[in-house]
Amino acid sequence: MKPAAYGVRGLRWAMIGLIMAGSLLNYLTRSSLSVAVATSPLMATLHMGPREYSWITGAFQGGIMLQPICGYVLDMAGLKIGFAIFATAWSVITMAHGLATGWPALAGLRGLMGFAEGSIHPAGMKTVSLWFPAKERGLAAGVYNIGASFGAMLAPPLVAWAIVAYDWRAAFVITGAIGLVWVLAWLFFFQTPERHRGLSSGERAYIAAGQERFVDVDGGKPSIWRLLGRRAFWGIALPRFLADPTWGTLAFWVPLYLKTVRGFDLAHIAMFAWLPFVAADLGCLFGPVVVLALQKRGVQLVDARRWAFTLGAVMMTGMMFVGQVQSPYLAVALLCLGGFAHQTLSVTVITMASDLFPKREVGTVAGMAGTFGNFGVLLFSLLIGALVSRVGYSPFFIALGLLDLLGAVLLWTLVKPPALSDPTSAISEPLLP
Repeated sequence: MKPAAYGVRGLRWAMIGLIMAGSLLNYLTRSSLSVAVATSPLMATLHMGPREYSWITGAFQGGIMLQPICGYVLDMAGLKIGFAIFATAWSVITMAHGLATGWPALAGLRGLMGFAEGSIHPAGMKTVSLWFPAKERGLAAGVYNIGASFGAMLAPPLVAWAIVAYDWRAAFVITGAIGLVWVLAWLFFFQTPERHRGLSSGERAYIAAGQERFVDVDGGKPSIWRLLGRRAFWGIALPRFLADPTWGTLAFWVPLYLKTVRGFDLAHIAMFAWLPFVAADLGCLFGPVVVLALQKRGVQLVDARRWAFTLGAVMMTGMMFVGQVQSPYLAVALLCLGGFAHQTLSVTVITMASDLFPKREVGTVAGMAGTFGNFGVLLFSLLIGALVSRVGYSPFFIALGLLDLLGAVLLWTLVKPPALSDPTSAISEPLLP
């Protein structure tokens, strides 16, 4: 489609704002359960304890581990319609949570919901790769990831309000219905750069000029087996496996921790449980700012991202002391540090899919890496559910403070920056000689 000479100014930022809103609703719906569990009689009504709750969160993680399917669908069927289907599905499934009469039914719904919601990061990274030049992709990824933190941040007050005004079942109906409204906005406003009537010729040229040559390498369908043989893929996937349990803990377990260990009631959870996600919002922007600052000092893009990840990993060590401090408010402050540090490094490593792989593979790579990240969340959540009644939460906070340091080592070891003389080198480097 021929671009307009004078289109909507900064249209690419409007597109990332739209995907950010989708991310917000994605994380609002997935975080609603943890708040309802801590602030309502849901657990008693559905006859569940911490072990059954861990199985329910495990079902969600099992579903979301199917992200490669979501990414492949988005790569092959198209971003606009494919993502609308997934978003409609997770919204309707969220509303169906209110119909659950026992924890097994809730677990089944969470599994289906996890599969649909696993589309968010492949969709977000595909949007970033299509609409942004390389130098802006980190900031764009940080902006859309703010939606994740905002969604988790809004869950405590919104769900608490719905429980007070109605009941816990209504909370799921309300959050799911909001998602359906967003789907209509997505279908009306979103389009790829090649098809968007509002994209000016100047902005189109700016986006195209800022792409690395290898992102448009010719080729057929993404090959999962070929991607599994690339060092760059494992350099993204393994750090995510080690890092993502932090987010799972903040989203699924912290409200229950604040209630059972720190003695917070509904009002206190509504006031404090969202604060780590405000800090996470700042981390979404801090990571890209660190990368840009390092680039201005002559550091190559991939190296700048690795240093930003390492900085986040060092800050994450503060999580080790959450269970050790006496003051509940100091514990919340350390959880905020963890949220900030996690998003600093998380948005950095997620963005690297668009730095190291062609556009046609970004959705698939993001989905596959997301599978490893969510597998880490699954294992960690099951361990909490099985052991927390015996050992408490402190050992898990200590582990979260150390895992990202190992992730930084793997990132530096496995990811090879593209050689200036051969821009395809990062994607052609095999795992083994």
